Amino acid sequence: MSKTVTTRFAPSPTGFMHIGNLRTALYSYLLSKSQGGKFILRIEDTDQERLVEGAVDVILKTLEMTGIDYDEGPVVGGEHGPYVQSERLPIYKEYAEKLIASGHAYYCFCTPERLESLKDDKGIGGYDGHCRDLSKEEVEKNLAAGVPYVIRQKMPLEGTTSYVDEVYGEVTIDNSELRDQIMIKADGYPTYNFCHVVDDYLMGVTHVVRGNEYLTSTPKYCLLYDAFGWERPTYVHLPLLMGKDEEGKVSKLSKRHGAVSFQDLVADGYLPEAIVNYIALLGWCPKDTNQEFFTMDELRESFSMEGLSKSPAVFDYEKLKWFNSEYIKKMDEESYNAKALPILDELCPDYIDTNKLAGLLHTRISAFCEIKDQVQFVLNRLDMDSELYTNKKNKTTPESCKEVLVDCLPLLKTAESWDNDTLFALLKDYAASKEKKAGAVMWAIRVAVARQGITPGGATELMEVFGKEETIARIEQAIAEL
Repeated sequence: MSKTVTTRFAPSPTGFMHIGNLRTALYSYLLSKSQGGKFILRIEDTDQERLVEGAVDVILKTLEMTGIDYDEGPVVGGEHGPYVQSERLPIYKEYAEKLIASGHAYYCFCTPERLESLKDDKGIGGYDGHCRDLSKEEVEKNLAAGVPYVIRQKMPLEGTTSYVDEVYGEVTIDNSELRDQIMIKADGYPTYNFCHVVDDYLMGVTHVVRGNEYLTSTPKYCLLYDAFGWERPTYVHLPLLMGKDEEGKVSKLSKRHGAVSFQDLVADGYLPEAIVNYIALLGWCPKDTNQEFFTMDELRESFSMEGLSKSPAVFDYEKLKWFNSEYIKKMDEESYNAKALPILDELCPDYIDTNKLAGLLHTRISAFCEIKDQVQFVLNRLDMDSELYTNKKNKTTPESCKEVLVDCLPLLKTAESWDNDTLFALLKDYAASKEKKAGAVMWAIRVAVARQGITPGGATELMEVFGKEETIARIEQAIAEL
């Protein structure tokens, strides 16, 4: 009988959720759910110096917003709790002492000064095994005297350690390269290198998903499993996430490439579902399909380890922007307005019809942060060049446009209704009466009102947005300038 596939996401609460961490959480989640398995959330807070207040809430909120729900963990509980490592300290002490008893670990009483003396001129050095073979009597004497200590893993000095990774295949390292790493620090807290192994075993984790920066340190964890006599989990290391700078150069994703946290992207107006969809494709390719757009349900059905790549994945902000624009276009009016209107209502004066303006922008933005730039022509009467009135297709010139504006001004002033259909009919009738192209009339009005060439909407749509008073004022200003 095969085991239930169980994966975990075990972030450290040290700040915002980095895109790389979110991808690890997503792949770990999808791996278990595609197999009908279980997904566990565990908070790894043993590095107390790096903890950031409120970071756990950020983690929980991010998972909630992205639709990554967990079967066991903080808040929801479960049979393997507690799920915060600082609440599990006695467990780690117990298992470290088991390794001491079996000869796979030892007490180390070296002082910080001695360890510092082992470093070279560049501050690099490794532990020399000084306390590795202390006699039982020496150890007991030091413990009785209250000498501070750490507990170290006793690494084999010869041979090699190998494991098979699902993405990269067999990985082998010479044991001579391994140092006797610390498992329990002097303050009683465990190191990540030790406690995550204990937790993964006790919580029944069958598949460990993480970034490939852990490829060469995993043999140390395999040796811990072997020392306890436990079955090793299946390891799945994910390709590096890279970023591209303005010159097209690619390097490891960092802040210099732009927003690198989920929170920053959301603050910039990217939709959580668009972010998740895009991140899912950074290192994974669905089998037998060119599909790019996935709901979370579709990702759960489609995901498989066979689709994972060894090659580094490049986080392309332009591609994310395109994904996001497509998601925005698909939003229903109510959901879209819930995001767009608060921005517009804060920016725009009361006479602007923000509902109409929001509608014009719906298919024209790729992120909600773009709204502010898109509506600058609404907020300000922009400086403009009269050459904007020149249009070859409609055969317009500044002179012909001035004539249109002068003719239409009294018609608009006496217009009884100020809605798009009425205004469109009024200008079309005027064009017909003067034997002018309707496009030429609309061009003159649109440029006069918007004071820029490219606009989110036509002349009468913009007039409706501005309202009668502001539209008349802008046309009068345009006539005076011409």
